[in-house]
This record gives sequence, structure tokens and C-alpha cells, in this order.
Amino acid sequence: MTELNAHGRLPASTEMSPKQVVEKGELLAHIPAGTQVYVTDLGNAPEDMIVSAAKILTDNKLIAVPHMAARRYTSLEAFERRITRLTQDAGVTEVLCIAGEAEKAGPLTSSVALLESGLFDKLGIRKIAVAGHPEGAPDIKADVIKSFLAKKHELAASSDAEFRLVTQFGFDPHRVSLWLDEIRAWGNTFPVHIGVAGPAKMTTLLKFAAFAGVENSLNFLKKRGGAVVSMLSGYDPDTMVEPLETRLGSQPDAQLAQIHVYPFGGIQKTADWLHERGSWSFRADHSSTLTA
Repeated sequence: MTELNAHGRLPASTEMSPKQVVEKGELLAHIPAGTQVYVTDLGNAPEDMIVSAAKILTDNKLIAVPHMAARRYTSLEAFERRITRLTQDAGVTEVLCIAGEAEKAGPLTSSVALLESGLFDKLGIRKIAVAGHPEGAPDIKADVIKSFLAKKHELAASSDAEFRLVTQFGFDPHRVSLWLDEIRAWGNTFPVHIGVAGPAKMTTLLKFAAFAGVENSLNFLKKRGGAVVSMLSGYDPDTMVEPLETRLGSQPDAQLAQIHVYPFGGIQKTADWLHERGSWSFRADHSSTLTA
């Protein structure tokens, strides 16, 4: 059973781009040691930078969780080289396994293909995050999503790694609650980390929401207007998170385990919000020691 912390909050993870980690290491001082920090892969950072970013996070007592985007690898050998470098050179033990996007997809076209390779187990990955879709996916039918989730459970049963679901960000907690019930009915047993947009200006959120294809949540946000948006502070993520925490407090749900915060307003602003609400990871030691 998932338990809220002493503040009645869900724990949290966040993410940074490889360039942010490498070039703006001072931002890491805002993140407590032991926090999961996902390393994004949008296809615009070289492998060396991704590996360096993961190592910097590890050296600073943070848990690096690099994105492993299947379609961006030109071959199985290229994928094996990436995961080998991440584990051996950067101490990575957790990954986010996704299909990803590429102008010209390689031979690995889905997250399932990466999982079926057996390389995560072979190279010592202990925790694997896979994608969840509370609002569906623009190019994937619901029955396909359901079958892929079942396949991932099948692969998890024969893996040494622990699996979890991490979702795209959204703004409608009721829709997320319905989706949690839906995937439980499908047979999901993976812990779920719900994606949340961190505090940010409305113009920034509207841009990212449109890009990410979360139209339903975008419409929800627009309709609620003043109820969720302050002229002074912009979007308040608590309007998304607090209803989920209320659900967990009154109806313990082992599948709702954590939030994953997308820092569209910046790492410092996200970190300040998470510190203020007492929502960093249970593992977090609230003093992060930076390593040069």
C-alpha cells in the first residue's frame, strides 16, 4: 500500500536536459540527494553529453534516469553501446524505456523491442520505467496500448528489474483517477508515477501541452481558467496533485506511488514548489553535496 509522507504528500521526481546538467550544474543544488532526475533525449544531444549528464547526476548523489528512446538507435549494437556506457561509465541503474520519435526510425521501433533484447538485465539495470497514457496516445489505439501494457507485464515477470509506469503531464485529476481504475481493471500491477506540469506561465504551458498532444487536459485547463490560474503566479500544480493525494488518503491505492514533475517553469521554480509543499522523494536527504 502506498503511503503519503508526514506532510500528506506524494514523493516526486523531476527531469533535466543533458545540456542543463552539463552546463548548469549549479541547478543541482536545488534538488535533494536521492531524488530521481530523468535525463531527457529529444534527439538533439550527442551520446557523450547524455552519458556525461548521467555521471554528473550520479556523482552528486542523485539518481540518473536516462530516457532510452527505441527509434533513435540506428541498430541493436548502438543501443547496447549506449546502455553499456550509461551503466559502466555513469553508474546508471534506472532507465525510462520509450518508443521515442525520429525522422528516420531505426530497427527498434518500440519500447517492447528494447525490453525483449534482454540488455537491461544483462547490464545491471534494476528499475525500468515505461510510459503510461491517461489521455491515450494520438497515434496509438486504446486496444494496442492495452496489449502493450500486458506484454510489458509479461516481460517484467521474467526480468530482474522492478517496473513502473510514468505518464505524460496533464491537468485533469479526475481523468487520471478514471484511468487508474481503468488500467487496474486491465490487470496493471506496476506502481504509477503521474506526470505533473510544474509551476509555470500559462503561455509556456499552452505551448508544451499542444506539443505533447494532451488536448483534453489543455481544454480542461482553459475551461477552468481563473480557478487554476493566478495572475501573479501562473499555473498552480497543486490543483492537479492535491485531488490525487486526497484520493490516496481516503482510498489507498498501491498503484498511485509518486508524481513526476515536468519543470517547464525551470528547475529552481519547480524545486521551490516541491520543497515548500514537502513533496520530494522519501529517499531524499535535504542536503545535496555537489561534486565538481
